[in-house]
Amino acid sequence: MVATRPADPIRSRPVGSARRPSEPIRGARPRATRGRRGLIAALMVLCGLQAAHAADAPDYPRHPLRFMIGFAPGGSADLVSRLLAQKLAERLGQPIVAEQKMGATGILANEVVVRAAPDGHTLVLLTGGHAASAVILKAMPHDPVRDFAMVSTITGYPMVISASPEAPFRTFAEFVTWARARPNQVTYAMSGIGSVHHLLGELINIEAGTQMTGIPLKGASQSLVEVLGGRIDIMIETATASFGPIRGGRLRALALSSPNRYPLMPEVPTLAETLPGVEVTSWLGLATTPGTPRPIIERLNREVRSILAERDVQARLADLGGVAIPSTPEEMRERVEREIARWGRVVDLKKIERQ
Repeated sequence: MVATRPADPIRSRPVGSARRPSEPIRGARPRATRGRRGLIAALMVLCGLQAAHAADAPDYPRHPLRFMIGFAPGGSADLVSRLLAQKLAERLGQPIVAEQKMGATGILANEVVVRAAPDGHTLVLLTGGHAASAVILKAMPHDPVRDFAMVSTITGYPMVISASPEAPFRTFAEFVTWARARPNQVTYAMSGIGSVHHLLGELINIEAGTQMTGIPLKGASQSLVEVLGGRIDIMIETATASFGPIRGGRLRALALSSPNRYPLMPEVPTLAETLPGVEVTSWLGLATTPGTPRPIIERLNREVRSILAERDVQARLADLGGVAIPSTPEEMRERVEREIARWGRVVDLKKIERQ
């Protein structure tokens, strides 16, 4: 006789008989309960996200914005500031007033931003000279990193080393050889003590073993006159100021300071092709007041990225010798910190007197 165990109530149901509606399947959760709980959980997450958004992302902007400009009309910082202000105003739905406050290599305009309310309504473009000023000045009214809420870099462009077409050297490598044979006799035009132009010239001295002397002049126009007149040997200037005379045949380009061949002038070698590791990208980057809530920074960053993707904006930047280089706020901050360290090394090695 085969032993049998007591029949399970569900198993013992005759084949073809229906289970009563109220009878649950053992070990299974009723579908209605599972779906209801999932819906409740989803609603709770949604409500939590909405509450966080309401707490951390206030209505922005609430009123017209100010865009401080610390440099003279017509320069790249001025032109890009006005272009960006116009495009941001269209996207943010509020007017943006461009205010010129020139002086102290942009520090006066920066100071307005540093002292403004931390609500993202006061903006400024920092420049490549921001890091240079941080190391060449004995004292600054604010910290060059901590006292700014970085948003994104906007545009970057190389510095250009150029000479008169009548110069006795045709390439940068030939110039280095020529300059090494003439210690303390070779000159380069620069925009001022402690400028990126000046510090790049001294970086070349360090890496090439030359002993050039920088001659501070009042802007690219005067530098061009002095170089073409044969009174100064080479000119170190921005792409914005140099590309026009080079394309017009008035200057001979020797090298660009970009990391790689520059897309707007790929036929010109880089400094690094002669002096490995020597590369400098000057730049403009958007910043606002420290303490501005992160959601506002992220909103501005998103808008900037969209603006820099527009073809007309890219074309305008190219007219000024630059390319779009959007970044995260952290990448912009790291760029400033990295350049402060690099220019600080140059100032120390060359014993440049702080101003």
